[in-house]
Amino acid sequence: MKKVILFLIVFIISSLQARELDLSASVISDNEKILSSRNMGYIKSIKVSEGDRVKKGALLYEIDSIEIDSKKEQALLNIDIQRNQFDNVKLNYDRYKRLYEKGLVSKFDLEQIELKYKTLSNSLKIANARLKEINNQYKYLKIKAPNDGLIIKKSIKTGEMSIPGMPAIIISDLSNLKIKTEINEGDLKYINLNDEVDVFIDSLEYQTKGKIISIIPSSNPMTHTFILKISFEKNEKVLPGMYAKVLVHIKE
Repeated sequence: MKKVILFLIVFIISSLQARELDLSASVISDNEKILSSRNMGYIKSIKVSEGDRVKKGALLYEIDSIEIDSKKEQALLNIDIQRNQFDNVKLNYDRYKRLYEKGLVSKFDLEQIELKYKTLSNSLKIANARLKEINNQYKYLKIKAPNDGLIIKKSIKTGEMSIPGMPAIIISDLSNLKIKTEINEGDLKYINLNDEVDVFIDSLEYQTKGKIISIIPSSNPMTHTFILKISFEKNEKVLPGMYAKVLVHIKE
């Protein structure tokens, strides 16, 4: 009888000292990238759809090269003009040096043609650098996946104008998934970084252990909540956006 009473006392004390927090959560990717183009142009082709899994380096979409082609033609024309002027001045400069050595032209005349020679030489270098810069832009017409991931949003269509900086495709890294939830300010004192929690994803009937890796103040000060990020053991069927539950065991 005494043992039964002792057991009941221990059970009641344990129940009073320990409780659980049941938190609603969701699966997120801690490496989600918004892709856009660096050049303006019409979208020539799109190689992916929402829901596609892609590998790093895979071609996502391509922009036509009409605008860059036009810039390249102008750059090539400018180089031809600069080179013709430079070649003519170089001939005169070489001739003036020979005449100066013979005392047939003044030093002032030589310096003037030398100055013109150096100016055109620099202009030709700048024109060639500009052409190189334009040629480098061709590689940005093909937008490729920066990492393995899942296409979760596509905001472009073939034939539309691609605007630099405007979101076109969002790719989510499936190798860097986390659980995100919120906890009330009043319960924050019960948890610490690296605390172990239980994670449930009901749609997959999946249960695993997780660890609190970040405690972040909410962007909305009116809610008085804090964001928790939790690492967990991955399952290949877990995807960003899935509903999850987090069970935090706390002792008071």
